[in-house]
Amino acid sequence: MPGHVKLGKTGEPDPDPSPYLIISMEMKREAMSKPYDAKKSVWVPDGNGGFMEAMLDSESGGKTTVMCGHEKKTFKSEQVGQVNPPKFEKCEDMANLTYLNDASVFWNLKTRYQAKLIYTYSGLFCVVVNPYKRFPIYSQTVVKLYLGKRRNEVPPHLWAITETAYRNMLINGKDQSMLITGESGAGKTENTKKVISYLAMVAASPKKSDAKKVSLEDQIVATNPILESYGNAKTSRNDNSSRFGKFIRIHFNMSGKLCGCDIESYLLEKSRITQQQEVERSYHIFYQLLQPFVGDLKPKCLLTDDIYDYSYVSQGKVTVASIDDNEELEFTDNAFDVIGFTNAEKWDCYKLTAAVMTCGEVKFKQKGRDEQCEPDGTEIMGKIATLCGIDCEQTLKAFVKPKIKVGTEWVTKGQNIDQATNAVGGIARAIYDRIFKWLIVKCNDTLIDKTMKKANFTA
Repeated sequence: MPGHVKLGKTGEPDPDPSPYLIISMEMKREAMSKPYDAKKSVWVPDGNGGFMEAMLDSESGGKTTVMCGHEKKTFKSEQVGQVNPPKFEKCEDMANLTYLNDASVFWNLKTRYQAKLIYTYSGLFCVVVNPYKRFPIYSQTVVKLYLGKRRNEVPPHLWAITETAYRNMLINGKDQSMLITGESGAGKTENTKKVISYLAMVAASPKKSDAKKVSLEDQIVATNPILESYGNAKTSRNDNSSRFGKFIRIHFNMSGKLCGCDIESYLLEKSRITQQQEVERSYHIFYQLLQPFVGDLKPKCLLTDDIYDYSYVSQGKVTVASIDDNEELEFTDNAFDVIGFTNAEKWDCYKLTAAVMTCGEVKFKQKGRDEQCEPDGTEIMGKIATLCGIDCEQTLKAFVKPKIKVGTEWVTKGQNIDQATNAVGGIARAIYDRIFKWLIVKCNDTLIDKTMKKANFTA
């Protein structure tokens, strides 16, 4: 299940987060017992892109000779770095290291990661190493641990950075920004959601008496399943990779309570809509539409049971081991309701998405000996026209004989099979892009509490 924060159930204590945040006494004793020579312990390249520990033997003329076990090796002096004293083993802030070199940074991150300590500071930055597992460090218990604390008073955590930004906003009255960056699979999407969930928990407005009214913080968190379904896909390196950029502003009033949120999106990867590599998958929503959670989804969207009936979305993987598409459909469908989409808006969204994946089955054939093509049947385009609320005959005519403007006059241009097929693909990509942008606009419309005055934001 990609990225839904689960807190401890009512009446059940949250798991102890200490082993995932704090260095144990056993680890400290083990570090202090490690052999170390302040003058001779050095790091040298291991030949595989990493580093290994060695003992300094001699230096001369820009060359350094070391002993790697019983073997003597020579390196350029700039390739050799000193090892930090044992007291810096699994250091929480790498800016405090006596010797700051590549090997020391990698070693510190590696040893902390092996000890299940995934967060490490590097000066003002928080470095996160993705564990590809769920650690119990995002519960209400942990929220209380970081609430109101300075960064140096608590173990390294993304929420310590978030808390600092939130407090600075309240104290200084200035907008704050957090940049989450890294390569594919590093955990950007997951950590963005953790930031939002923390702010939603600590800055929630007092509960109103109307039990039917969904809280603003619930609506903000509910945007995640929708944006993930329509904007995330499996890549070769990441099962839940965001294929668009986003800038999220979370607004607060003068007293620091949540009063809204708005999202800007950048550069959705449109090529994935009609084409995928062998080990990749298209956007999650296409595979959710064929799941059984919403019983009348397939008949209403004129879809079959077999994903391989849709060539646009079945060129690569069609299932992902780490993702339950039926469960994700449940999250998506519920999120539409939480955010405040009308039933008609939700179904229009599903139907247009189904139309996009059906576009891949529109076929054309050559008309006699001409370059001109003609539709190879009207059944598929009939489905698309019904889903989009357009005229089937006029749509097909637009693909095979589009009108173009030449000077001041409109003329009809004949299309061959490839041109007409490419035109259908272009329309499918454009429709999906517009659905995605409309979803962002619609989410933004519902995520502002107009009864509260905006003062500052954290982004």
